[in-house]
Amino acid sequence: MEFLNGVNALTLVFVALLVFAIAYRFYGIFMANKVLKLNANHVTPAIEFADGKDYVATNKNVLFGHHFAAIAAAGPLVGPVLAAQFGYLPGTLWILIGCVLGGGVHDMVVLFASVRHKGQSLASIASKEIGKGTGVIAGFAILFILILTLAGLSLACISAMHEASWSLFTVIATMPIAVIMGLIMRYRKNSVTMASIIGGVLLIASIIGGHNLMQIKEISDIFHWNIKTISISITVYGFLASVLPVWLLLVPRDYLSTYLKIGTILMLAVGVIFVHPTLQMPAITDFVKGGGPIIGGPVLPFIFIVIACGAISGFHAVIATGTTPKMLNNEKEILFVGYGAMLVEGFVALMALIAACTLVPGDYFAINTPKELYDSFIAQNPNLHPVDLAHFSEKIGVDLYGRTGGAVSLAVGMAHIFNKIPFMDDVMAYWYNFAIMFEAVFILTAIDAGTRVGRFFLQEMLGSVIPKFNDKNWMPGIIISSLIFTFSWGYLVYTGNVSSIWPLFGISNQLLAACGLIVCTTMLIRMNRKKYALCSAIPGVFMAVITFWAGYEQVVNVYLPKQQYLLASLAALAMVLMLIVFVNTFTRWSKLLKMQGEHVDHYGDTVKELVER
Repeated sequence: MEFLNGVNALTLVFVALLVFAIAYRFYGIFMANKVLKLNANHVTPAIEFADGKDYVATNKNVLFGHHFAAIAAAGPLVGPVLAAQFGYLPGTLWILIGCVLGGGVHDMVVLFASVRHKGQSLASIASKEIGKGTGVIAGFAILFILILTLAGLSLACISAMHEASWSLFTVIATMPIAVIMGLIMRYRKNSVTMASIIGGVLLIASIIGGHNLMQIKEISDIFHWNIKTISISITVYGFLASVLPVWLLLVPRDYLSTYLKIGTILMLAVGVIFVHPTLQMPAITDFVKGGGPIIGGPVLPFIFIVIACGAISGFHAVIATGTTPKMLNNEKEILFVGYGAMLVEGFVALMALIAACTLVPGDYFAINTPKELYDSFIAQNPNLHPVDLAHFSEKIGVDLYGRTGGAVSLAVGMAHIFNKIPFMDDVMAYWYNFAIMFEAVFILTAIDAGTRVGRFFLQEMLGSVIPKFNDKNWMPGIIISSLIFTFSWGYLVYTGNVSSIWPLFGISNQLLAACGLIVCTTMLIRMNRKKYALCSAIPGVFMAVITFWAGYEQVVNVYLPKQQYLLASLAALAMVLMLIVFVNTFTRWSKLLKMQGEHVDHYGDTVKELVER
């Protein structure tokens, strides 16, 4: 492995771009044409059930922006940075392989299944394709996981924006800018380009202007919010994003945020190309067998759990069966929106990994190791002492030791890369604050879409008991569902209790990814595509096995020894619920594979059995 150490970061960038381009051109098109048989002539739910609120046919570029912004939360930043503990090679391999064969396939197949089922949720799809009992269990499991996810993401967002006045100002500014863009695109035909230019100019103005305004103490104090204030504000924003028409706030804001997200990553890529730094982190570290200060377990199975959204994510299934299928204008666009957005997220994850791995290992571990563990860690690993971190701390004006999480490592990694460019050493504080804002925007766009999808889920579940809730235009139902769901995760955020449950996110998220693949494989088998169904079945079963393995390790070796019985119980509950779903699904597979029936469905396809759309 020695020959893999000291690799130029530029090599990884070119390899990733090449792999993703080939994957989209060949495997993505294979999935679209052979596996899913996408047909542009089929009427999508956005057109069939158009209501001007949730079901809104949307320009594919705008929808791509919304979908990417919604799925790309903290995962592609935090996960790869944490996984750098094992060395750059395990994370790089899983991001590339996982995106192409797992995450991209997952997002396409789940989005396809939802489009064919009136844009409904994964639980509804499970109910129709497998059985009502399975659908109910899946619904509770998904709702449980979604509440934990949104609460955890919100806390991460609060941590990023707390006492960061400039970041908070710019994040707030994206909301009125988005409303302006939404109104332009709604009431002026063929105005996407004009709205994009106006939104982009206003965003740049808010970034630069915000930085200058925050130099004025009186203004800076206005945006110096405490944690409780930010907690309430995020909850209110989530509620508004879930009840307002999708074209007014959620979609244009996500579209606008995509400029910032992709622009920052491209800027980092250009920096790598210009500076071509060397990866300081070795290909494989001594912590692959476990015992690391950041991730206590071994590289197998935890690399698949820690990377999460950077390679494959169950949260994507929530978006792909929530907002996105209700806005898809053309079935053929599933390739561009589903597979394409996942590959872009994979590139984001790889750039975050590169940024972390260009740091001197001692600096990386000093940033990401909790302060209470750092002294004992250095005593056991004296060769991993920090090198440049004191210099970075002085230039930025912030104590960087023990600043765990993706934002700080990404910011310092960017500063480390740009430090080699003349005069950049004097603007480190700018890069640090910009990266904090960057992470906050990343997370917030997942919170708004996730809250809206949670409202959809809850409405469907309440509709099975009170049919009136099934009426998507019934405003009391929309408001009641939104209030209940938003309060569920908002209360956890305000009290802060969910912070101890955050480790469950990785396991729950990957179980949901396996669920999405396995449930939607059932639909492919029913549609007489059993040979092609292997494309989703194999990664689905793989993720189920690897996540149960990681869950067992976490419960037995972490939670129980530390007497964290609540966390152990919640993890066990998530695994039991999903195990029931998987067993019922595999039983359904067995029956379908033996079935010989031939029926023509609503879309003109010959299927083994007809099910309700």
